[in-house]
Amino acid sequence: MSLRTQLQGTGVALITPFTADLKVDFDALGKVIDAMIGGGVEYLVSLGTTGETPTLDKQEKLDILHYTFEKTAGRVPVVVGIGGNNTASLVDDLQHYPLEKATAVLSASPSYNKPSQEGIFQHYKVLAEASPKPILLYNVPGRTGRNMTAETTLRLAQEVPNIAGMKEASGDMAQCMQLLRDLPEDFLLVSGDDALGLPLIACGMMGVISVAANAFPKQFSDMVRLCLKGDFAGAKKLNDPLIDAYDLMFAENNPSGVKAFMAEQGLIKNTVRLPIVPLSAGLHAKVKAYKSK
Repeated sequence: MSLRTQLQGTGVALITPFTADLKVDFDALGKVIDAMIGGGVEYLVSLGTTGETPTLDKQEKLDILHYTFEKTAGRVPVVVGIGGNNTASLVDDLQHYPLEKATAVLSASPSYNKPSQEGIFQHYKVLAEASPKPILLYNVPGRTGRNMTAETTLRLAQEVPNIAGMKEASGDMAQCMQLLRDLPEDFLLVSGDDALGLPLIACGMMGVISVAANAFPKQFSDMVRLCLKGDFAGAKKLNDPLIDAYDLMFAENNPSGVKAFMAEQGLIKNTVRLPIVPLSAGLHAKVKAYKSK
């Protein structure tokens, strides 16, 4: 079964809940996983940047991964985030992380280094050759400082066998349209922008890897499924009330925005690790006001 079939729909970029003393809160993580699956999402993404992975040590990452596989118990596919800007270190992770139960690996383009397009291509080529699972590219120039061009993505899709899909979060509709036109038919292309999920599925993407679905799993995944069925009027009715929530979630930083929503829902404590801080009081008040609508 191709990734285009297995990972169609809504994937959730899972947050990492923390206790009051900033340890990983596995009880809360279990509740979050159950809430996501109960809400109807199609798959989970563990150890993505929404999970605050830059502030997790290696043992914490391994513990989260083992726990997530145990908790999901095969109910939904799990994609594992293994990304960074040290290619050799990532190769080591790909060879030593417990990926037997993973469906794929999501790997963000290198941040800070700002490699050339050839550097990005060679980075992913090395990762794909080392990975025991298919690689999903992740283009998020707002975080990495470097856009992966459509030309580089197409080259990777066409020339590197173990690269099977992409989370595209450039926000560049023209680039997205070029990818949708030119990518191989069996290549999985999903949106990494919650707010653009509906129009990008209308253009041909196969779903969304979502931050917002942490807080609104049923509403968001129902919206995506309606889009995939071509019922855009029905999808719009579900998406319209979420537009303000998208704005609130990303107004200051991610994941403090979505964690504020989830804390108000009683799923987690409103705790994040530095350098991320909780939402400002004024913005959190707007989150509370949204919840009470």
